[in-house]
Amino acid sequence: MTGPGDPILTAVQMRAAEQALIDRGASIESLMQRAGEGAADWIWRLSAGRSVTVLCGPGNNGGDGYVIAETLRRRGSKIAVVAPTGPATEAARAAKAAYRGAVVDRAKGDLLVDCLFGSGLSRPLDDKLVGLLCDLAVAHPHRVAIDLPSGIDADSGKPLNPGLPDYTLTLALGAWKFAHWTMPAMARMGERRLVPIGIEAVPEAAGLVEKPSLSVPARDAHKYTRGLVTVVGGPVSGASLLACEGAMRAGAGAVRLAAPLLHPAASPDIVLKDGPLAKALDDERTGAVLAGPGLGRADEAQARLRAVLAAGHPTVIDADALHLIDPERLSGFASPLILTPHEGELRQLAAAFALESESKLDRARELARKANAVVIAKGPDTVIAAPDGRTVLAPSPTSWLSVAGSGDVLAGVVASRLAACGDPFRAACEGNWLHGEAARVCGPVFTASTLARRVAAAYAACL
Repeated sequence: MTGPGDPILTAVQMRAAEQALIDRGASIESLMQRAGEGAADWIWRLSAGRSVTVLCGPGNNGGDGYVIAETLRRRGSKIAVVAPTGPATEAARAAKAAYRGAVVDRAKGDLLVDCLFGSGLSRPLDDKLVGLLCDLAVAHPHRVAIDLPSGIDADSGKPLNPGLPDYTLTLALGAWKFAHWTMPAMARMGERRLVPIGIEAVPEAAGLVEKPSLSVPARDAHKYTRGLVTVVGGPVSGASLLACEGAMRAGAGAVRLAAPLLHPAASPDIVLKDGPLAKALDDERTGAVLAGPGLGRADEAQARLRAVLAAGHPTVIDADALHLIDPERLSGFASPLILTPHEGELRQLAAAFALESESKLDRARELARKANAVVIAKGPDTVIAAPDGRTVLAPSPTSWLSVAGSGDVLAGVVASRLAACGDPFRAACEGNWLHGEAARVCGPVFTASTLARRVAAAYAACL
């Protein structure tokens, strides 16, 4: 499988999905019971008999907290509920009425469960509530957020208040929200787990990238049917060689490096092309061209990029080449196209394409539409956006990926998958999963060249 897995919903989509369940016969109270009991199962295991404090707010997130508290109390946990205000919804009032334990003003214990506010919050918490939340966080070494940490915007992942606490575990109720997988919020959430409540598929919802299902070459395969990748390099050899290494280990049958200078350090598996670029690109068997790693930004680089676009092959534009494109340069390019900007490059493209969006997610989507390209907005919270609106989040499995050259490897892997399948969105999803899995296999403290060599192991895991 590739493409979106578990759905990621906006706050509006989540409310609509819950309403759809209610329209089919569920009640708010039954959904609250389902969510609270499911969350209590996780908290029971994490608390392991230690004392638990549940902080309940006035809304339905607070109602979930009362269900959690009563479920744990019946199982024998030592429970205290802190409720700075009374419940304000009918379902929350019913949940509080069913709770048979203590309600206190303050508490100190082993584990804090934050049910103050969930995904419906759109404005900052008042100072009194922030103070209470932070004081309780200090008094409890382990903290669990229910649905979302209080004070986090569900759609943008931005904190609505400064100085909010970190969490050991965050339990998403019903469906993932964008804040669970986007910075800066995801850095504070600890482990994340999903508590299902019966939410069904939501049309046009975003999702998480899934492990791809790949295959061995066909019996009659040869190097060109498996995919020919041409990497268009420039004066800097290291980046383009890393891209070639990534491409070779992601399934491509042949990898060529078209560069103005021969690279003595190149692997013998890479076919070097140092003649006229137009001739290197004039091969109808080419499955994908990668331009950018090591290309440079001088006049010669611009000429080489023009040749790439004129050739009209499926293309991945990365690194230096991203600084050389604009709407005029891409005008008329009709082949599959993938852009792979990191944060700084995305800012540059926002200026070049007059993007109006502010968030990374929205910028990636807008750029995909305006450039008619699949966009891989890289980072710890990678966003993959297609021109037709499909969106996938591919969070990094390890912060050790923050190493020079890892983006060059990713570009090569994505180009390899594009040459193999011809579908830019699928290639972007497969490439990102393989890149992340290779990093996970590497363990701590690795270099980009080591990362490239581990791509084959990631591929093997998908067979």
